[in-house]
Amino acid sequence: MLLQTIRSPRDLRRLDADQLDELAGEIRRFIVDAVSRTGGHLGSNLGAVELTLALHRVFDSPHDVLLWDTGHQAYVHKILTDRQDGFSALKQTGGLSGYPSRAESEHDWVENSHASTILSYAYGMATSFALDGVDRRIVAVIGDGALTGGMAFEALNNLGHSGRRVIIVLNDNGRSYAPTISRLGDHLARLRMNPSYVQARRVLEERLRAMSGMGEVAVQGLHGIGAALREMFEPHTFFEALDVRYTGPIDGHDIGRIEQALRHAATYDGPIVVHVRTEKGHGYAPAETDVEKRLHDVSAFDPTTGKSASRGGGATYTQVFSDAMLALAERHPELVALTAAMPGSTGLLPLAERHPERVIDVGIAEQHAVTAAAGMAMMGLRPVFAVYSTFLSRAFDQMNLDVGLHGQPVVFALDRAGITGPDGASHHGVLDLALSLRVPGMTVFAPSSAGELRQMLADAMTLDGPALVRFPKGEAAEVPADQVGSGLSARRVRAGADLCVLAVGKMVAVATEAAEELAREGVSATVWDVRVVKPADPAMLDDAARHDVVVTVEDGVRHGGAGSYLAGLIVDRDESGRCPRLLHLGTPDAYVPHGGAGQIHTDLGLDATGVAAAARKILTHGMSD
Repeated sequence: MLLQTIRSPRDLRRLDADQLDELAGEIRRFIVDAVSRTGGHLGSNLGAVELTLALHRVFDSPHDVLLWDTGHQAYVHKILTDRQDGFSALKQTGGLSGYPSRAESEHDWVENSHASTILSYAYGMATSFALDGVDRRIVAVIGDGALTGGMAFEALNNLGHSGRRVIIVLNDNGRSYAPTISRLGDHLARLRMNPSYVQARRVLEERLRAMSGMGEVAVQGLHGIGAALREMFEPHTFFEALDVRYTGPIDGHDIGRIEQALRHAATYDGPIVVHVRTEKGHGYAPAETDVEKRLHDVSAFDPTTGKSASRGGGATYTQVFSDAMLALAERHPELVALTAAMPGSTGLLPLAERHPERVIDVGIAEQHAVTAAAGMAMMGLRPVFAVYSTFLSRAFDQMNLDVGLHGQPVVFALDRAGITGPDGASHHGVLDLALSLRVPGMTVFAPSSAGELRQMLADAMTLDGPALVRFPKGEAAEVPADQVGSGLSARRVRAGADLCVLAVGKMVAVATEAAEELAREGVSATVWDVRVVKPADPAMLDDAARHDVVVTVEDGVRHGGAGSYLAGLIVDRDESGRCPRLLHLGTPDAYVPHGGAGQIHTDLGLDATGVAAAARKILTHGMSD
């Protein structure tokens, strides 16, 4: 296999065109096989094979800086930079990251898994090179989905104004997770689909290449004629209006043509966009035929069929949310749902199919989504913004000042709250409690079961102000109706005299198991399902204050999170000067690496054994947080 001979990008330069095509096929088979075993991002990487080969043949990484937005399309880059062997432990504890990682390789510059940031990095690096007089190329690969984010537009504006020397490779496959939502995307789609443009360019290419003795002159002439054709069909192109030169579109699966375009772009003394058309999931039929997201991200699967290898089980929290939204939409005609380019991943596709006018995809633009939701609420709608916990942090200012300050009844439905596992530090949803608890008037719900999630969404829709409902990744426990609370009340799971445990969300099950372990040792613990972190139930606070020891447990940051908030309320309620010893359990003030969520919780002491051990320690030694 050719792939076994590639240990450095320099090894690519000895290959001819046929060998490169053969290598591209080997890489696709390697990726499908590796991801089928561990899970990971599939479709985006299958679409970037030829592009990545061309980049590493034209540019000299790491002297030349290759940047990726987002980093989930960098698997091929990892393969070509001597990390093939690491794919057996892709996204596993201690194994290869699913994104570029500065700790892994000198070829990786940015751990970029939140979209729309790379052009700003590129501008900053180019500024440094210019001030230092350093002659190094910067190449920023950005997907057309990532180009819907406001930060990308801000960077383009700065690049055009400054004239910084950056090559922007627009990897245009018409999709983020879902089909790209943007006017720029429409512009690109019209250009690449316009039959007159495509036919005219094809005819010109054939004639110019048939000319003898013209060589490079003919090829350069083709680029000039192509630009003129674009102006005929799309006058005043977007990029050139910002003083960013544009070339393309180019077949993103033709290595020779990509190389040619990149070499020309490298000679330009300023910012230039090389528009490359690719197909997400290219070369793997199950991905090409996946209408929803082209197998963008997958768990372990059968490589022959592309079907998931999981054995099913109960409904996930995302599925419960999806069903609940359908039911709520029938009862609340004013309900609208917003998503930032992730209608499938957040469970909104069934609602979109039934009520297409009531599901709004704004593209990768979380800030805009939140402020738009505030505007909708001001006019009488009841917006629900469905978003992963990690991505809400991008719109904290809007949540605080556009929704919170105006007291608007926007519901934030946060999927993947807490430790999420294999996607690592950038995707753990551990900040949402600390952030949302700082917003005056915000009601914060944390369901511990499927029934609780349904109830809390229904209750959130009745409130006069903003509400946030956070739920974790994975299977949702189904419990009897008498174990589901309502309104803003907490629920006491069990009573005990020795200590009181206030558990948030999924940690209720952990706390209950820990209490059972302690009971076998003669230690009796009260366990509360907090349910509503803010405003906290006064009855729960009073009960906690009567205990000598209070332990809070959450799947979020330990400092400044739910535990700190609840402890402050307990202290404030005590007028006697006596206060229980307090212990807060949660995630540390650190970037938690990728791995299995269960193993991470065990390592952090957030499993039943760890919680019981922490309680035992404070009871025995009187140590407090």
